[in-house]
Amino acid sequence: MKRSEINRYIAEAIDYIDKSGFRLPPFAFWSPDEWKTKGEEADEIRENGLGWDVTDYGLNEFMSTGLLLFTIRNGNFARKDYYPKGYAEKIMVVREDQITPFHYHWNKREDIINRGGGELLIELYLADDKNGLSDTTFSVAIDGVRRQVAPGDKVALTPGESICLEPYIYHSFWGKTGAGTVLVGEVSDVNDDNNDNCFLDKLGRYPKIIEDELPLHYLCTEYPKGGKLIRT
Repeated sequence: MKRSEINRYIAEAIDYIDKSGFRLPPFAFWSPDEWKTKGEEADEIRENGLGWDVTDYGLNEFMSTGLLLFTIRNGNFARKDYYPKGYAEKIMVVREDQITPFHYHWNKREDIINRGGGELLIELYLADDKNGLSDTTFSVAIDGVRRQVAPGDKVALTPGESICLEPYIYHSFWGKTGAGTVLVGEVSDVNDDNNDNCFLDKLGRYPKIIEDELPLHYLCTEYPKGGKLIRT
């Protein structure tokens, strides 16, 4: 992806999220120059992957296969001594027909929430013992109500609705055609993108960036290192 594209998508997301009535934390708006002034006091943001995340899964087709996320809070399995939070929260902007590819998590349980806008479609399968798509029927909880789903069933979430996805449930989601962009929330166990994503197809988690202009905001993988914390 080009940096200019990432900048544009983040700027559009900031505008859309604000108009939706959802408020981002202050660090969402820090510029690269502001990050130069941040020392060890901001290490929780750096070390736990908080902030902007724009991915095309290495396919360079963001509008058709991609996702824009902002991680608001997160724990850290590798540093539970210092970051004991057992939970995470994200806000996502999902466009019409913009697919997040099939994946599941070995450890993370997550609630996916339609916070507003259009309609979110989620296609579901159980994973089999070879990380493929199982032909087994299973159940999910949608706003506390248990529902049986067959392999490949699609669940539609309108604003205010949510689904709980247990580990080993493959899911792919996108905004319904003609219904508009969707503001999607995620409340989950600790998020670990480096070790807890199993994609059905081999994909890259983060984009390869062509630096055709300076960044508007850093992505969560790009922060400059602050001062070293003394941990006791």
